[in-house]
Amino acid sequence: MYFGNFSNPWMMIFIIWLIIDNVSYYLRTPGAFLNLILSIPAILIAITFHEFAHAWMADRLGDDTPRNQGRLTLNPLKHLDPIGAILLITAGFGWGKPVEINSNNFNRTISIRKGNALVSLAGPLMNFCLALIFSVIYGLLLAFSYSFLLTTTGQIIGKVIVLTISMNVGLGVFNLIPLPPLDGSKVLQAFLPTKARVWYTQHERMLYFIFIIVWVTPLASLLISPAISGINELLLKLINTIVGLGA
Repeated sequence: MYFGNFSNPWMMIFIIWLIIDNVSYYLRTPGAFLNLILSIPAILIAITFHEFAHAWMADRLGDDTPRNQGRLTLNPLKHLDPIGAILLITAGFGWGKPVEINSNNFNRTISIRKGNALVSLAGPLMNFCLALIFSVIYGLLLAFSYSFLLTTTGQIIGKVIVLTISMNVGLGVFNLIPLPPLDGSKVLQAFLPTKARVWYTQHERMLYFIFIIVWVTPLASLLISPAISGINELLLKLINTIVGLGA
């Protein structure tokens, strides 16, 4: 997910207001600031692996552009967009530095449209995989090291794990909204009939503004909350199953 260079001053004003509003909330709400600090590792993990997955998939499909630009790495500094990272920390959603690809370099065994869809899908899928992995880790800690989780260090680690799970679920689901500039838009285009795909491409600017409206209103939450809740419920069942095995 990426929002360009913020050439629109009104968009920049909105972003700044959103950051200030959320930071002020954390500063005046007891315990919220601690959650803000503990969410930083979760942010770094979610964004870094998300963008790395885009780069890795493009590389696997034959495009060496991400590799040449140093994006085929798990170094967070290579993947962070300052504004996107701040928003993800303060507001719970944001984006990383976009991975540039040249779809003309894809292997001829796959169409450009499908290749673009696979590269776009790789990011959210990586987030879901991370949520699954950290859920398993949390379940194992509850099952076999519950006493450790009661210590101060254990509570901090447990909180970071829980935040990492929720951050990856939220980032993965949010990016699958089928509107530009989100990853879901490229995935959707791979399945659209030719006429619908042409219309979608020709009206991307309009769809972008629709996304902005969705983003700044409660519509985004209404759209993704059922999916987030469903995934969280499945992960909770997994954790409970692991705890039961250790009992």
